[in-house]
Amino acid sequence: MQVTSIGHAGFHVRTAAGSVLCDPWVNPAYFASWFPFPDNTTLDWDALGACDYLYVSHLHKDHFDPALLAAHVNKDATVLLPDYPVPDLRRELEALGFHDFLETTTETKHRVTGRDGNVLDLMIIALRSPADGPIGDSALVLDDGETVLFNMNDARPVDLDLLEREFGRVDVHALQFSGAIWYPMVYDLPERAKVAFGTQKRQRQMDRARRYVEQVGATWVIPSAGPPAFLDDELRYLNDDRGDPSNIFPDQTVFLDQMRRNGAEQGLLMLPGSTADCHGSAEPVLTHAIDPASVFGNGDDGVKAAYVEAFAQRQRPVVAAAKASWAPAEGEPLLAPLKALFEPLMAQADAISTGIGGPVVLELGAEMVVLDFATRTVRAGVEGEKSRYGFAIPPELVRTVLRDGEHDWVNSIFLSTRFRAWRVGGYNEFLYTFFKCLTDERMAYADGWFAEQHDDGAEIVLEGWRVQKRCPHLKADLSRFGVVEGTTMTCQLHGWQWNLEDGTCLTSAGHELRVEKA
Repeated sequence: MQVTSIGHAGFHVRTAAGSVLCDPWVNPAYFASWFPFPDNTTLDWDALGACDYLYVSHLHKDHFDPALLAAHVNKDATVLLPDYPVPDLRRELEALGFHDFLETTTETKHRVTGRDGNVLDLMIIALRSPADGPIGDSALVLDDGETVLFNMNDARPVDLDLLEREFGRVDVHALQFSGAIWYPMVYDLPERAKVAFGTQKRQRQMDRARRYVEQVGATWVIPSAGPPAFLDDELRYLNDDRGDPSNIFPDQTVFLDQMRRNGAEQGLLMLPGSTADCHGSAEPVLTHAIDPASVFGNGDDGVKAAYVEAFAQRQRPVVAAAKASWAPAEGEPLLAPLKALFEPLMAQADAISTGIGGPVVLELGAEMVVLDFATRTVRAGVEGEKSRYGFAIPPELVRTVLRDGEHDWVNSIFLSTRFRAWRVGGYNEFLYTFFKCLTDERMAYADGWFAEQHDDGAEIVLEGWRVQKRCPHLKADLSRFGVVEGTTMTCQLHGWQWNLEDGTCLTSAGHELRVEKA
């Protein structure tokens, strides 16, 4: 098996049974805020696109690049389709001309046969909770009979024992380790608080990745699926090139150093064009197309900062063209179109609207719009109006997503980081789920998922506390992901926390933990 990094979460995997192209991404995403890091524009995308199989893990734009897929990828390739409850991914790929789909069943091994009779076993683990889309997220396992590759990208699967049961030992494990969020940078917080929260976030996401590395136990590990590069002048401060311990976008070398400090020496540094020739658990033969020292230096942030600066200069016309394509900031008031979009969805989303529970303020330039989830109405705001949750969004971004029929504000506006936010209290999963699900089909699925959650009653003991075995958030096994520090328990799968003295969720309302002293 030959594994070639094509940037970010993307890989080209060559096997005797055919080649698999995974998550190819080159064009900027999220209002031209995110670019692949390091630069992958010089790769031979026509050659990479002449693949036998295509795997797009999910519809987030740093994994699903419609312009690249349309221009460079073989439309006769067999699409390895995750088993999602909402068929948006298939629809999008069909619209681009793909027509041959292998509809997988989640957590089920499938076998494909190449032209010469060689076989490739594969499995897609599809994650289908509202936190994953609900268009979903997924991970891919490939087994060519000699090497097992687990491409987890930025998915967070729960049942890792499945890998050993179905494939035995994993030889190569690729996974996300860096940030893919807007917290805490966009929040109206004192700078001291932002530094504290950012430092905590940076470490927790790497701790979670290391926990996955330990659980999977692969022979070799490839940090992937991040970080992005921020090349717009307005966003350059988000790059981790100034030695900032609170930056939530650490690069591959930082995570590999974290692994080494914790006794794990099996990390592999791969950049766009890097190729690993893999033969089971033997050490891969690694070849770089880019000299890592030219990107990262030798721990010298000045080298990386210079690389990002040169990258930004090359992409300046791309950023300018993207901004020119946005809708104008000025126009008819936004109240009417937002009312038409949101009110029918609020009316059908009983569990989600109840979970939000009150007004959410949108400051859109000079216009204020209030989404009142208690009354299921959208109305004009009044100056000085108070709410637990609020967003100040440039009106051109809202006009653009309305013009383009964008169904997911989280993975368009919010991941752009081109907005400000404030809140009173903890993170509200219901609120961000609402903004992900702006179609009847998505909203019906997500609201039903919340309404049907149930507890299976199983319990475990952690550090003297008897707690329910499954995380109230996404049912992760707390015997694996639960960490107790004093009277606080953290589920490292997503970093959610609970007060063990009374079971209160410290991260989001409405997810209490069943707990008592053992």
